[in-house]
Amino acid sequence: MIPAIADLPPMLQERVVCSIAAAAQYQVPANVVLAVAETEGGRPGQWVQNTNGTHDVGPMQFNTSYLGTLARYGITTGDVAASGCYPYQLAAWRLALHLQNDAGDVWQRAANYHSRTPQYNAIYRGKLLAAGARWGAWLDKHFKTVDVDGKPRAAGQVVAQSAAPSGQASQPAPAARPQGQSRQVRQVQAAYVPRLVAVSERSE
Repeated sequence: MIPAIADLPPMLQERVVCSIAAAAQYQVPANVVLAVAETEGGRPGQWVQNTNGTHDVGPMQFNTSYLGTLARYGITTGDVAASGCYPYQLAAWRLALHLQNDAGDVWQRAANYHSRTPQYNAIYRGKLLAAGARWGAWLDKHFKTVDVDGKPRAAGQVVAQSAAPSGQASQPAPAARPQGQSRQVRQVQAAYVPRLVAVSERSE
């Protein structure tokens, strides 16, 4: 594990590794996924009841209103609530849909992960902007980065720790549930756009 991640507390290590891996798989800006993960602040197995009768579940506080869609792929609340990277993949899949299909700027669309109601969306958007800026600065400090327009921020590419995700980055469906033992974390090289991550094997 690279020092920038190894120096983080264990719970934060999983959040960072899994967020970057999920961002890579679904071509979502990595600091957006990290900002959502920090703002949600969930834990494996955690269920939080909302006033509308739904629940937010697991490390990414995935709302149960989306479980009908996930059920078509055999994905359950247990998968959303689990430890490991799979809940982050599911959250990144949902964020990708918001970013691709919703109106507004990037942060407003990302804030739809929490709520489409304008007043709640605006509050959440503000939290994401602050967290996204912190994570952007952290990534710029520890890794080589690339802006959304492809212009290098330091020197081209980001080196990150990432779990090898299944499936293609462009697939419309959520990732399949991992089978058997947890996947090994491997070193990858990733193009990072404010911060988009495209995974490829390191050549060095």
